[in-house]
Amino acid sequence: MKAGLLMPGQGAQSVGMGADFAAASPAAQALFARADEILGISLTRLCFEGPIEELTRTDVAQPAIYTCSLAALAALQETAGTELEPTMAAGLSLGEYTALAAAGALSFEDGLRLVRLRGQAMQDASDACPSSMSSVMGLERDAVEALCAGVAAESGKICQVANLNSPGQIVVSGEIAALDLLEPRAKEAGARMAVRLTVAGAFHSEVMRPAAERLQQALESVAFAEPRCPVWQNATGQSEQAPKALKANLAAQLTAPVLWQDSFAAMAEAAADRPFVEPAPGRVLAGLGRKIARGAKIHSLNSMEALPAVLEALKS
Repeated sequence: MKAGLLMPGQGAQSVGMGADFAAASPAAQALFARADEILGISLTRLCFEGPIEELTRTDVAQPAIYTCSLAALAALQETAGTELEPTMAAGLSLGEYTALAAAGALSFEDGLRLVRLRGQAMQDASDACPSSMSSVMGLERDAVEALCAGVAAESGKICQVANLNSPGQIVVSGEIAALDLLEPRAKEAGARMAVRLTVAGAFHSEVMRPAAERLQQALESVAFAEPRCPVWQNATGQSEQAPKALKANLAAQLTAPVLWQDSFAAMAEAAADRPFVEPAPGRVLAGLGRKIARGAKIHSLNSMEALPAVLEALKS
């Protein structure tokens, strides 16, 4: 059973996520129990029951999504009675850690501790600097980068491209004053939409520099193995398997743009007609993937109800 893996990032969380996998699969349930033990909180309760306000906090959402994605994958493998052999893997922002764990580069436990620290460090950096992110639809990268440069120069505030998700969909991170200038200017430049996102802060920008420094120290203390398959990394848009490079790119990711469009375009070309699986929660990456590579075969495993169809697709 082979497939590429696409692991979701922050923003995919919802109350109830993972509950059906844990109810049906002892392997999935065991991962949630192990997460509770390591974190010292009931992550299981927060995922299954909420409240959404707490689940959405950066320091909670990141370990919650990481655990939910790997639990969904565990349920798939347990139901199939065999391991899924990843042909390649990638994850959006936080999901890069999940992809590395699924590919065997780090243990579930080490990955969980890293994403908890990452979430805490990003929350702290956000609290220290009023900032956010804006989604800009309908402009090319060069145009958005030029707008960001102009706003940053005029305001003296951080404003930079943070995510290149799919054709025409770009996310900008920055301090509040900078985004207040950017959004109307993007619309004047021809953007179909320029709207503020509900996030804690300006992820993947220089606002996250203190978080990146904390994360770099933590990464140095964790042993990485060479993953079983190529892992495409957000900061470079290229595949990597050398542990030293994997760590360096994870640290760089917090202040650099997420090159998801570049990554998935290359993955889809390498995959040819082989399928991809997007474990829970959500189905954001399937939607983005089909905008990047129309013929890509992406199966969203976002519920136990979806599992039989995903299994059938992987067997065919």
